[in-house]
Amino acid sequence: MSEVYDLRSAIDLLKTIPGEFVETDVEVDPKAELSGVYRHVGAGGTVMRPTNANGPAMMFNTIKDHPDGRVVIGMLCTRKRVAALLGTTPDKLGFFMRDAVQNPIDPVDFAGDKAPCQEIVHYATDEGFDIRKIVPAPTNTPEDAGPYITMGLCYASDPEDPSISDVTIHRLCLQSEDELSMWITPGARHIGAFYEKAEKLNQPLPISISIGLDPAIYLASGFEPPTTPIGYNELAAAGALRGKPVELANCITIGEKAVANAEFVIEGLLMPHDRVPEDRSTGTGKAMPEFPGQTGPAPMVPIIKVKAVTTRINPIMQTTIGPSGEHVHMAGLPTEASIIGMVERAMPGRLLNVYAHPSGGGKYMAILQFKKGMPSDEGRQRQAALLAFSAFSELKHVILVDEDVDPFDDSDVLWAMNTRYQGDIDTITIPGVACHVLDHTQEPTYNPMIRNRGVSCKTIFDCTAPFALKDHFGRSKFMDVDPKHWLPDMFD
Repeated sequence: MSEVYDLRSAIDLLKTIPGEFVETDVEVDPKAELSGVYRHVGAGGTVMRPTNANGPAMMFNTIKDHPDGRVVIGMLCTRKRVAALLGTTPDKLGFFMRDAVQNPIDPVDFAGDKAPCQEIVHYATDEGFDIRKIVPAPTNTPEDAGPYITMGLCYASDPEDPSISDVTIHRLCLQSEDELSMWITPGARHIGAFYEKAEKLNQPLPISISIGLDPAIYLASGFEPPTTPIGYNELAAAGALRGKPVELANCITIGEKAVANAEFVIEGLLMPHDRVPEDRSTGTGKAMPEFPGQTGPAPMVPIIKVKAVTTRINPIMQTTIGPSGEHVHMAGLPTEASIIGMVERAMPGRLLNVYAHPSGGGKYMAILQFKKGMPSDEGRQRQAALLAFSAFSELKHVILVDEDVDPFDDSDVLWAMNTRYQGDIDTITIPGVACHVLDHTQEPTYNPMIRNRGVSCKTIFDCTAPFALKDHFGRSKFMDVDPKHWLPDMFD
């Protein structure tokens, strides 16, 4: 297998795997058309049906109004593709990510003379500078607030302790020739904490935005507290995924760092006490499609004043559809790893696997495969579910299944729910718990008992057979044969 160390080497690897990458030279409009095409090719996730959940990543080589632009989408849309890019198997991704976050390799400074991301430099002070012409950012739908950077890795440092840095992905809307808006989920991101400190100090927060990266970096950036508390730079987990450190370059116009082999880097200042409507440029009243599958309203958001854009030669813009399978994996794989890590520490050997289901966007639902090995294990499966809620605060539903049920097979999970579950005794509800503000059911207009937006009733669906009745619930046992003897091509 060829080594993956940036976006281009990741694309090269996918080109060697049949069915994992396609490209077109037919011109596409980045305004909604590009996403409209990819919805049918391979978006999956919670995107409006019909969509293809198992299609390839796709490169658009001819972008309307961007003669030198090209855009790649869907690099992380399937579990199979993510596993290939990381060099593991789809069923072991959660464990692979868990091992990485527990064995970090800190990033290092780029050792060469000029970082690849700085081969071309556009200063905001240059005559005619317009970030909207440099960065071919698409819109997901015709009613979006504007062109969005959806795969922008934001890097910032604690203004009171610059030795503490962090990376997160935020949605970034192109507002003018030198301004971006930035949505920060309340209380959920470390950069949000840095920004709050900067505002109290009445100073801007230097921030870099790296676009077009090694998939390992995007996946590692999805870790959240308590797995990665403030002070833990998720780039160290990305380094562990690759077995070598991520290289960082010093920005040109601000005192911050960026990923050295990024395709694009935007350098700017996140301005204090300055909020604008996210749809300032369009007035649609809408933001963009969010991971649950609905388009959210356009809130008041802070502004980034752009100081420079640096790029590689012939840069590749990387993007995603908001509710696609790509979000499922960037959010869901760190969720799986966090749950595995916490439950394994509490009760070793009982949790066999975790699946952050696509229907929850990688955040709302997890399926836990749990093994009861002795009578005293009865009830521990529910304790594991409680630990899962602690490991990932935005989790809403947990489905528990036995070791003979495949957590990645929807039909098998629903079979367990239909044959090993009774709603009145196997449903555990935990009302009044903070979850996620983007869930439209988690607001007072849906349920008057909810006091604040983002408060939810977390629910456990225990679809495991009682240990004492394990034999009673046993599945029919078939002869174990190797089908390759009869159909070698089909089972190769």
